Amino acid sequence: MLKLNYSGFLLEAGTDEAGRGCLSGPVVAAAVILPENFSHPFLNDSKQLSLKNRNLLKPFIEKHALAFAVSFVWQQEVDKINVLQASITGMHRAIEALKITPEFIIVDGNKFKNYKKIPHETIVKGDSKYLSIAAASVLAKTYRDEYMAKIHQEFPMYNWAKNKGYPTKEHRNAIREFGATDYHRKTFKLLPEQLKLEL
Repeated sequence: MLKLNYSGFLLEAGTDEAGRGCLSGPVVAAAVILPENFSHPFLNDSKQLSLKNRNLLKPFIEKHALAFAVSFVWQQEVDKINVLQASITGMHRAIEALKITPEFIIVDGNKFKNYKKIPHETIVKGDSKYLSIAAASVLAKTYRDEYMAKIHQEFPMYNWAKNKGYPTKEHRNAIREFGATDYHRKTFKLLPEQLKLEL
């Protein structure tokens, strides 16, 4: 059973991101403030949910949250600042875009930087412990998946509609055959053989 609150503050925002380990596309972050009476029978870490349940949860969260926001950190910026900084930057931007300023922030994972003067706590596997982080994980994942399905139309050979930019064998084989696109993260090891020297 996921908990509703960590800090005791009424306006507690949960934040999470999706797409850190991908070879292409943006890192997408979300922040969510839930009301004190919020519940949903199958809200959980987005990775534990079926596509159908994530898509059912997205409008439910958006309708019932006190505030929510989603931000995209594009692949060019990921290359420039590195993926960890992109994750933190994305979460900061999502919190900034909330229509209500939170009194406390709970963050999935163990890395974060102070946001303004709002107290925060990092929680490892927070998306399977707290409802607001789980809700943020669902929004980050569904918005990112929708975007990857959209750019799949442009480059169907990479099958981003299915692999979402993650380093599957199929995705890597397509990079080997067709090369990298502007959607690929150039600082990532796109192919295992990139680090091998031909001697």
